[in-house]
Formats: sequence, C-alpha cells, structure tokens
Amino acid sequence: MLERFRQFWTNFWSPVAHLLIRWGVSPNTVTFVGTLGVSAGALIFFPQGMLLTGVLVITAFVFSDMIDGYMARTTGSVSKFGAFWDSTLDRIGDGAIFGGLVLYYAGSHAESQLGPTQLYLCLTLYCLVMGATTSYARARAESLGMKAKGGLAERADRLVAILVMTGLSAIFDLPLLMEITLWVLALANTQTVVVRVLMVRDQAAAEAAASE
Repeated sequence: MLERFRQFWTNFWSPVAHLLIRWGVSPNTVTFVGTLGVSAGALIFFPQGMLLTGVLVITAFVFSDMIDGYMARTTGSVSKFGAFWDSTLDRIGDGAIFGGLVLYYAGSHAESQLGPTQLYLCLTLYCLVMGATTSYARARAESLGMKAKGGLAERADRLVAILVMTGLSAIFDLPLLMEITLWVLALANTQTVVVRVLMVRDQAAAEAAASE
C-alpha cells in the first residue's frame, strides 16, 4: 500500500544521498549506520517508556533504507551482496523496533487501556515473529523460483503503522492507539503469512502437475 510513496521520499532525500556520495560514503555504510540508529532508538528509549523520543530517533534513521538503494543505483554499485546486506539489516531493524516494545511492556513504565500489559507483551512478540515470517516466506519462495508477494502486511505498512501510532499514543497519552494497532498488525501479519503459503502451495502444485 505504502510502496507507492517510496518514489516521493526517494526524491525528497536524493540531495542527502548525493552529498554522501560526494563525501565517499558507501551505500552499505549508510545501511549499517541506519540500522544502528533504528536499533538504538528502539532498544534504548522504548524500554524506558520514552516512546515519542524513540519514534523520533527511529524516524530520523529509517529513511536510510531508501537512501542506500538510491546511492547504489546512482553510483552503479548495485550488487548481490548489497541486496543481501540490506535485507539482513532490515530484519535486525524490524526486530529491534518490536523487541523494544516487548521490553516496554515488560517494564514498569508500560500502560494499557484494553487489557493487561502482559497481554500486549505477548501480542507484540507475536507481531515480531510473524513480521519476520512474512519476509522469510517471500525470500524463501523467491529462492525456489516462485513468487510470494501479497497480503495486507507489507514491511513499509507495518513500520509506518506502529511508529505513527506509538508516537500518537505518547503525544495524546492514549495507549489504546498502540494497542489497537498491535491487534490489527497481528491479524494482518497472520493473513499475509497464510496468503503467501497458499500462493507457494499453488505454484508448487502447478509445477508438479506440469512435470507429470
């Protein structure tokens, strides 16, 4: 859903990308620094209950995911390792964001309006695992020569939803905004995994039938 806005943000950040290129910074370095920033913002501030600060720090670094790709295309340095490096660090960043929220709900700073904080600790952990599973399902399918892109919970949608609602819940002191978002993401992640599994099953069955 939100992939349609990727080009807008890429154009917006392109001057920064060109500046980094002139300074001799590599796309892989930008990816690494961006992941460090996202992870630090989530794992340092979220567990302390500083949700808005964490969101602002994460947001400042999360756009590196667009900048590094633009830099690689501009400099002609697109490579298989770069794609692997980017995808691998994406998983670390995503895990840090939801892991930070797990630690938030495990701590004394947590607040909840739609149930006990323990429930949302488990729900956030579920979102972390299922978010990683959606990415793995697509990657594994593509390694087998199949397609598995579909479902409601694309990576950009997951990140924007949880970051925006976490920030708003902190600004307006309404924990239920984040809680509702976690329920929605849990359902969307589950639907996405099911859709991708069925897509691969159908493709595998079609290939098997064609080879008979």
